[in-house]
Amino acid sequence: MTKGTYIAVSTGILLAGHLSVRTKKIIEDADVVFSLMPHPIAESWLETVSKEHISLQPYYGEGKYRKETYEEMIEAILAEVRKGRSVCGAFYGHAGVFSWVPHESIKRAKNEGYFAYMEPGISAEACLYSDLLIDPGSCGVQSYEATQFLYYGHKPNKYSYLLLWQIALAGDTTAKTFKTDPEKVKHLTEHLKQWYDSEHEVILYEAAFLPIDKVRSEKVALKDVHKVELKLHTTLVIPPVDAISFDRELAEELAQKSSK
Repeated sequence: MTKGTYIAVSTGILLAGHLSVRTKKIIEDADVVFSLMPHPIAESWLETVSKEHISLQPYYGEGKYRKETYEEMIEAILAEVRKGRSVCGAFYGHAGVFSWVPHESIKRAKNEGYFAYMEPGISAEACLYSDLLIDPGSCGVQSYEATQFLYYGHKPNKYSYLLLWQIALAGDTTAKTFKTDPEKVKHLTEHLKQWYDSEHEVILYEAAFLPIDKVRSEKVALKDVHKVELKLHTTLVIPPVDAISFDRELAEELAQKSSK
């Protein structure tokens, strides 16, 4: 194994509050910590607990192709690993959820013979279950990135919850903007009307980042989603239309077969 290590850690959603003891130790022990965080306060905190901190945020730019941005981030991380340093990548939420850079940087580090892995953490979805008091085991959950759901032929199960992430960028295929296009969001809601009534009550969800923040749990009609403010971290939660029902006939049939 080549000298030099890379660990992608998950910092959770609530600033410092969701950080595991193990993750904090990895951050403190690393020679250098790269971060991709949504708020400068989070970066300031990382400055205080790490030996050296480098923000990946400057690689972003309006109108800049995000794949190019991600490639630059990965190369910056691996450049330090190749120097034989212990490198940590600190990523908001869960490093493995809706985050290409951690996955790809670990893959490439391993391919080059370096020790690399990912530490789990609290994701926005984990917060959603707590904040909205949804038990995914009650009737099931389907989870998709909004644009992927729109263009790739996914079909929802109306007996379960449907979670659509990054709703603010629904319909965008340029990967060059962070601005919401209400017309594209409206196109998504029109698409959803194949399965849901336009008056079906949905939830716009945003987890709290700071202890003083309030959870957003705004209920609106499906037809009005494109009219309200949407942020990059807003998630569209669509409750089930129909209640699940138990197939007693099938259960009895299987019970009879197993008893023979």
